[in-house]
Amino acid sequence: MVEDEGSVRVDSWIWSVRLTKTRALAAAACRAGHVKVNGERAKPAQALKPGDEVRVRQEGYERVVVVTKLVRKRVGAGVAAECLVDNSPPRPPRELLAVAGERDRGAGRPTKRDRRELDGLRRR
Repeated sequence: MVEDEGSVRVDSWIWSVRLTKTRALAAAACRAGHVKVNGERAKPAQALKPGDEVRVRQEGYERVVVVTKLVRKRVGAGVAAECLVDNSPPRPPRELLAVAGERDRGAGRPTKRDRRELDGLRRR
């Protein structure tokens, strides 16, 4: 269901083009401040127009897309790809992402020194 005129809610559009798995997750991301439209923080009911830039932050990675077509209902992956232009930077390889907080099985609770080291790793 692709529309040429009018406007669509940002949470509905994010879900429709498969940037989030559910509409509830899209609305929660908007309320948490993880969605920006044209550089401004977006509320779930904010209206989108073709040409708007939408930034969605998920799992430490930011998707940058430009709206080309408006859709109200969830569509297939092929149609969803036609509704946006993806300008996202490439994701970093998984090998480069630091795994913090993993301990050997049976190692017990971390000591105070271990906790400080883990907190230091998480801040980087």
